[in-house]
Amino acid sequence: MTITKGYRALVDEAMAQVKTYSVAEVRARMGAPDLQLVDIRDIRELQAEGTVPGSFHAPRGMLEFWVDPASPYFKKVFAEGGKEFVLFCGAGWRSALAARTLQDMGMENVAHIDGGFTEWVKQGAPTETLEERKAKKPA
Repeated sequence: MTITKGYRALVDEAMAQVKTYSVAEVRARMGAPDLQLVDIRDIRELQAEGTVPGSFHAPRGMLEFWVDPASPYFKKVFAEGGKEFVLFCGAGWRSALAARTLQDMGMENVAHIDGGFTEWVKQGAPTETLEERKAKKPA
């Protein structure tokens, strides 16, 4: 097998084509009605590391299906008008690729966080465990 374009080239292309926010920029907008953070990490990552309060979990492997209204897996959160969907993963690579894919699907209101959840934690931004998130939800 010959790889003609490696993952790094794909990530670099995506980074050049999608809007990228710093952790500080996203923190300044937390709680704003026009912002929806989307955690695209695998559920095992969320279980082990926690997530960002208020984020919506959309696993990378299902993202295109959850975003497309024609899909039987469509999630209504992606139909909320006037929102910008800011994706994050562990390091910012998967989220860059995912944001580019969503742009290719026609979404204009999509971006990602530089450095992902790792940078989020490193800068001391708020996190919560899945147990803490569950405890907040009304029964």
